[in-house]
Amino acid sequence: MSEGFWAEDRKDDAPPAVADDVIDLLFPVRGRTLPADHAWPLAEALTGALSWFADEAAAGLHLVHAAASGNGWMSPEDDDDGVIYLSRRTRLTLRLPQQRVEAAQVLDGVTLDVAGHPLEVGTGQVHLLSPLTTLYARHVVAPDDEDEGRFLVAVAGDLEGRGIVCRRMICGRTRHFRSPQGTVLTRSLMLADLGFDESQQLQREGLGPGRHHGFGLFIPHKAVK
Repeated sequence: MSEGFWAEDRKDDAPPAVADDVIDLLFPVRGRTLPADHAWPLAEALTGALSWFADEAAAGLHLVHAAASGNGWMSPEDDDDGVIYLSRRTRLTLRLPQQRVEAAQVLDGVTLDVAGHPLEVGTGQVHLLSPLTTLYARHVVAPDDEDEGRFLVAVAGDLEGRGIVCRRMICGRTRHFRSPQGTVLTRSLMLADLGFDESQQLQREGLGPGRHHGFGLFIPHKAVK
């Protein structure tokens, strides 16, 4: 019988493990509505319940996102004076350092008053950051007088200063939010073809000011081809 040789099938490298030093904590909520412009009211309600939240540099708030509903073609988020309607799948999501998770669980059973809209909070569940390398931020703070081109140049410079190579970047819709200091303009931003470490860094650090009010935080997005 002739001798033979068999090599094991080549296995692709396993994706890098995602660390758990910074996580997303997702709380189920019960409530009917929230203001469409709830960045400041929700942050204020959270700070009232979590005295440390505003001072924790690594903490952030994901604004509640609403899909288009029965308002015709326009998403309710386009109406800054309107409301968004909550569903059973709605989650209140905080981005937190691991050492703050236990402290944040005091929200379980608390009803937040968000500008007159009651929001009852359940038990939070920990979700690791995403291993994906295409990221999306719904709201990145931008100067009112900065056009899209200058905004992208400024973002590229910020990323370069942090050692992140800007390969593909798309700027999207603008939103205006009311704050005690005046109107805040934000733009949505997608970054594609990041390295794994770059993606993790951006999810941890965010981009620009206002993370406690829902700005500059990245979530995973389907890859751009």
